[in-house]
Amino acid sequence: MTETWTAVDAYLGDCLVPHDEALDAALRAGEAAGLPPISVTPHQGKLLHLIAQIQGARRILEIGTLGGYSAIWLGRALPDDGHLVTLEADPVHADVARRNLAHAGLADRTEVRLGPALDTLAALVEEAVDPFDLVFIDADKPNNPRYLEWALKLTRRGSVIVGDNVVRGGAVADAGAADPGVRGIREFLELTGRNPRLSATAVQTVGAKGYDGFSLARVIA
Repeated sequence: MTETWTAVDAYLGDCLVPHDEALDAALRAGEAAGLPPISVTPHQGKLLHLIAQIQGARRILEIGTLGGYSAIWLGRALPDDGHLVTLEADPVHADVARRNLAHAGLADRTEVRLGPALDTLAALVEEAVDPFDLVFIDADKPNNPRYLEWALKLTRRGSVIVGDNVVRGGAVADAGAADPGVRGIREFLELTGRNPRLSATAVQTVGAKGYDGFSLARVIA
């Protein structure tokens, strides 16, 4: 089925997500720097862009920058006075992302913070920054439950929290999974479902990068 999914992705991209110089350059720069090829697909990037626009987001937090591909999609959804903070633990990744964001013309409204996300999230709380309208969680999956806890400290009623890669090729359904990433995602989803401050769902996806999915939650209290 992967061949079919890839063909459909190509067709949908031709129809709905045309090639873009800055985005294509970001992928090339990541590949040249040896970054893993795990950026969101163009269709998923466009979805994040549309969610941010529908939300009317002025402040966006991204947990997990990689080479800045998804940050470009999110940053382009911001108004001129909007701000994106994206968190990256790897200095090489952060450097690539900063250059890609600058090449996309977004240096004035984006900030790449370097360091383990649990530390940079704590720093944001300590700084008492304004709440974020949208949070995109796409980093190391074992820490997803902790990222959710911090996201709730950094949002307000009406904010949206998106979690990527929550299906793990179907492994998320295995209650006995030993993989730390799967266990982290299961705890993340269960915490999301139990939290009275959140109204949430999750969607399975297929495409050129295989079988996965994302969660979508709105802060309601």
